[in-house]
Amino acid sequence: MATAGSAYFELQKRSSETYGFHINSTVTSRYATTVITSRVANLLNQSQEVHFEVKIPKDAFISQFKMTIEEKTYDGVVKEKEEAQQQYNQAVSRGQSAGLVSAVGRTLEDFKTSVTVAAFSKVTFELTYEELLKRRLGKYELLINAQPMQPVADFKIDVHIHENIGISFLEVKGGLSTKDLTNAITTIRADKDAWVKFYPTRDQQTKCDVCSKNGLNGNLIIMYDVERQKQSGDLTVSNGYFVHYFAPTDIQRIPKNVVFIIDRSGSMSGKKIEQTRLAMLRILSDLAVDDHFGLITFSGHIQTWKPELLKATEGHVEEAKMFVKRITSGGSTDINDAVLKAVDMINKYPQEGSASILILLTDGDPTTGETNPLKIQENVKKAIGEKFPLYSLGFGFDVSFEFLKKLSLENNGVGRRIYEDSDADLQLQGFYEEVAIPLLTDVHLNYQGVANLTQSTFNQYYNGSEIVVAGQITDNSLEMEKKNIQVWNDLMVRDLSSDRPEHENFIKRLWAFLTVKQLLEKMVLLKDVEKENAKKEALDLSLEYKFVTPLTSMVVTKPQDEEIQVAHKPKEGEKPNRHSSGSTKIYFSMNGQLESFGGKGFSQIAIHYKTNHHLLLSATEIIYNDGQKTVKFSWEQDLTHHEREK
Repeated sequence: MATAGSAYFELQKRSSETYGFHINSTVTSRYATTVITSRVANLLNQSQEVHFEVKIPKDAFISQFKMTIEEKTYDGVVKEKEEAQQQYNQAVSRGQSAGLVSAVGRTLEDFKTSVTVAAFSKVTFELTYEELLKRRLGKYELLINAQPMQPVADFKIDVHIHENIGISFLEVKGGLSTKDLTNAITTIRADKDAWVKFYPTRDQQTKCDVCSKNGLNGNLIIMYDVERQKQSGDLTVSNGYFVHYFAPTDIQRIPKNVVFIIDRSGSMSGKKIEQTRLAMLRILSDLAVDDHFGLITFSGHIQTWKPELLKATEGHVEEAKMFVKRITSGGSTDINDAVLKAVDMINKYPQEGSASILILLTDGDPTTGETNPLKIQENVKKAIGEKFPLYSLGFGFDVSFEFLKKLSLENNGVGRRIYEDSDADLQLQGFYEEVAIPLLTDVHLNYQGVANLTQSTFNQYYNGSEIVVAGQITDNSLEMEKKNIQVWNDLMVRDLSSDRPEHENFIKRLWAFLTVKQLLEKMVLLKDVEKENAKKEALDLSLEYKFVTPLTSMVVTKPQDEEIQVAHKPKEGEKPNRHSSGSTKIYFSMNGQLESFGGKGFSQIAIHYKTNHHLLLSATEIIYNDGQKTVKFSWEQDLTHHEREK
């Protein structure tokens, strides 16, 4: 090891330059394909490891990754997860770094990799991901994150949206859409097409509100909606596949019966219960006068505001607000009895021509009463009897999200995580707004001459959302049957088979994407043979279309020593990494203590000794280079154990 006289500490200078960073996103009929390209040059006179790290929407599937070095391209290969895991384990046993994707955040997940690049050489990284944009509150949102970690001379974001039925509005928001960057954004909108271009100068990348000496770090959010002139929606066919978007608007809203089931156990104390109270006060104010509602709070015992549902008159709403203001936390968690009580309240108050909804908010697992998750699921499913949906909101990361997700999926609802942030109350309110205005119940979309349909029956349809059905066409005449919705004569059918070449396969890929998503959800509910069959179907489609899903992984063979890296699709229930995606600062004082002071510091310590021997220390890893080979360790690894294995 180097002595104090032969080693020195220095702030790491920029040893590589990202000279090109492009994001190109194409949206065709709500299906988005985004390509991120980063070009990096090694500025040193010796080989070094060059990093590539980007954030992608967590609902997207990675479908391609490749690295190009010295005119040779290394492609990622999508494999079954078990097979990829074996290669991963072999790589780890050889002391190679093998991780590629970190845990899920609120809306994004990290993709990161690295490769050793020769002196004064360049590398090009290219990542492609695909997603189906969901309509929420009357709009679609395309989220693009840009964090190149340094100012880039050639920085471009290009978005092209093509909607055959026309674009009704277009808006650009997000952290990158600030006053300082206004003249870097160009928007062009035609009848069926829209373009958004974001070309900030190198100088702008360091002087805006979300900028620093490390360049841009923020999101660009493109929001839009389409023209909706026909009630039956928009059906597009291409090369043997179809997609039907159904989002009627001029329909009278249906009054709703809603029961809010609120956890007030001890773990909800402090900010959680404060934010819950604040959100509920706003939600109560938004109830329509012809709605009926109930409030249940629970810990170890159940407390109801009133024993039955009441009409949302001004007096009842104000009385309910007083009840909400007095909610305090304490005790254990009896989810089973609380939900069953809510079901009983709705069942005792049947309303013809209305839609019933249960909304459960909890931050923990059941700890009293019935605590067996399987038994709770059985009890709730039997009580609801597929009559109305249960929506479960999991507050924070201490709750068993898989349990809540299954509880809701079994009862025609969804599970949603509420993140413990300063805007948790707005997250709660935002979810309620998505289900606040039911327009249709018991929706069946029936088609003739088709096969391999995605989900085509829906418990409820809410204002501002959209129903999407896709499938394969088995003959040349795609027809639909009427059932519950008497508007099929207004359906617009568009054939894109002879349209622009880039549209040729998007409906087929959209169908595969949606099918895999729904099969993965269905697997949560199925058992034994049925579950295995759904898994096999989802796996086969993932491999055929090269999607990185929870069943597959992308294996990247890097040029040096055939090193392996593996990209997994993280689960929603995983906690985010304790390390941020940005560089973690190290603080060093003269007395040898590492400590924080004044928010200043440096990201890495470089120790140079002998000739071409370098040791690089960061807050997350140790990198050693002897001029020929680079070895990397995390702080958790036992370095001496690694040496013994050599």
